[in-house]
Amino acid sequence: MIARDVHDPGVGFVTITRVTVTADLQHARVYYTALGDEKARLGSARALGRAAAFLRGKLGVRLRLKRAPEIEFVYDESIAGQDRIEQILSELRAADHAAADDQRRDASDAEPPHTHTDDDQS
Repeated sequence: MIARDVHDPGVGFVTITRVTVTADLQHARVYYTALGDEKARLGSARALGRAAAFLRGKLGVRLRLKRAPEIEFVYDESIAGQDRIEQILSELRAADHAAADDQRRDASDAEPPHTHTDDDQS
C-alpha cells in the first residue's frame, strides 16, 4: 500500500521489517528501514507520519474492520546495527587476510636460498 497508494515523494525507499499489533487490534506499530542518509531517513519518517491516517483508512477497508488500528511508524534501528556489525566483521576479515599474507611473505623471505654443494651429492 505504501508503494502503490502513497504518492508523497518524501517517503523515499522504505522497507517494512515487521509489524506488531496489540491484542485488541487498536494499535499497530510498523517498523521500517529507509535508504539514504540521516536527512533522507528523517524525510521518510515525516512522510510516513503524514500518511498514517490515510493508510489506516485503506487498511480498514481492505481488512473489512469496523475500527482500523492506529498506525505508528518506527524506524528499525536493529537493521542499522546489523549492517554495522557486518561492516566490522568484513573489516576484521580483511585485516586477518592482510596479516596472513604478511606472515607468508615474511616466512618466504626468511628462508635461505638453497645452494648446491659437494655434500649434497653424497
